[in-house]
Amino acid sequence: MDQKNQTMVSYFVIKGVSDVPELQVLIFLLVLIIYLITLGGNVTIFLLVCLDPQLHTPMYFFLSNLSILDMASSTVALHKVLSIFVVGDMAVSFIACMLQVFVFSWLSGNELMLLTAMGYDRYVAICNPLHYTSVMNDRFCAVLATFCWSLSLLQIVPPMAILSGFTCYTSHVINHFFCDIVPLINLSCSDTSILKLLIFTEGVLLSTFTPFCLTFISYMFIIATIMRIRSTSGRSKAFYTCSSHLSVVTVHYTTLVCQYLTPVGTFSSNKLLALFNTAAVPMLNPVIYSLKNKDVKIAIERKLNYFTSLI
Repeated sequence: MDQKNQTMVSYFVIKGVSDVPELQVLIFLLVLIIYLITLGGNVTIFLLVCLDPQLHTPMYFFLSNLSILDMASSTVALHKVLSIFVVGDMAVSFIACMLQVFVFSWLSGNELMLLTAMGYDRYVAICNPLHYTSVMNDRFCAVLATFCWSLSLLQIVPPMAILSGFTCYTSHVINHFFCDIVPLINLSCSDTSILKLLIFTEGVLLSTFTPFCLTFISYMFIIATIMRIRSTSGRSKAFYTCSSHLSVVTVHYTTLVCQYLTPVGTFSSNKLLALFNTAAVPMLNPVIYSLKNKDVKIAIERKLNYFTSLI
């Protein structure tokens, strides 16, 4: 590549979601509303799990972890979109950009692992109910959650070590609304072959395909167990206990397939899908669990009645 097309960058410019000036206010309001709903819904779920003793179960323990993760990931991904409209500063330093890539990639990988852990919880609850309390005890749940957070952190360290060493880019303008690893790879004029291979093995195979396979296997056993239940009401009750988790898993993997599962070298950033994945999906998680889960709805009613009585 010609030297005149190569640039040593100390900062990047985030283009945002759209270049059309007439859409900026609409996009800002849409992102702001989604972000506030995301924060409100996930804070509600987290507080309910913490304050309601009847929700002190393994499933809701992992759900509270998922709520923390959704709040953090949406904040990391969307704060620049909001600040660009309010402040007007589209620049982000090289260090801040690398930090955003690191945190967002860590949280994204962790989300799939937490969903896998929740799938295993549903497997034990339906396929081995007599030993559920002994298997999914507090200590095991804490170790499993710690393992998810730690493993996802360790997986992102090697690719970030390589990416942060790249200082040569064809442009300092990122055609995206936040710093993501694939747009940065496409802009780099350094040798990215090792990094692409690492992203494929860790990002696709380990962080995405492996959790998907484990979750799929869990649900194969769950479905087989449910189909052996003789009563229709028993089968319906068993399906209902995992319907919320299955809905969330379906939404997550569908958006990931649409957004990311294309060859890294030919990746074309679809900002609308990325916006849906980083903004709408974290908002949908508490909505799905609130609408489809009887325990959460009862807990909300119980707390509302409690606060109403105080007034």
